[in-house]
Amino acid sequence: MNVFLQAIIHYNIIDKMLNIVLFGPPGAGKGTQSQKLVDTFKLVHLSTGDIFRYNIKNSTELGILAKSFMDKGNLVPDEVTINMLEAEVLKYPDAKGFIFDGFPRTIAQAEALDKFLESNNTSISLMLALQVDEEELISRLLLRGKDSGRADDTDESIIRNRIKVYNEQTAVAADFYNKQGKFHSINGVGSIDDIFERLSSIIVEKNR
Repeated sequence: MNVFLQAIIHYNIIDKMLNIVLFGPPGAGKGTQSQKLVDTFKLVHLSTGDIFRYNIKNSTELGILAKSFMDKGNLVPDEVTINMLEAEVLKYPDAKGFIFDGFPRTIAQAEALDKFLESNNTSISLMLALQVDEEELISRLLLRGKDSGRADDTDESIIRNRIKVYNEQTAVAADFYNKQGKFHSINGVGSIDDIFERLSSIIVEKNR
């Protein structure tokens, strides 16, 4: 990491609310980079998957409602997803910012998130999308599957479909934030530290 970037992080020059939408295809290393961003910029990591699991496991009102749709094989309505996310954000009134992991996935969700954040005097700062060639992703996931034992990491057809779904969802969010001048594509190939410096440099540059 260059000296300038280290100085900015060390002296905490980034003092305004930092809200990041982070996307990355399966196998891009998004989980690793999310944790490094959380640790460095002191953000709260919000994963819709984790939020869903928490609410369903604890039988919250929203969790029960979401499960009623899922049990019928239906998609959970955007309104329910947004309400869950809003409830989670409100648990951290002193947060310096948030990483929204893989969310929003629809225009309705993005618009609702903007409206909610605006009502709390903040907004999305950036959308960062890790880009990795599809064949590289497949190689990484198949290799990971040998150790993880996850069925979805050992079947190439399943992996390709996951990547296809990701690309379709990302295209929607990317277009929305690109129109706001907030979308940034990041090369996701290289060492963990190299990729992290690319992400951090964009964050620092856009939040001076």
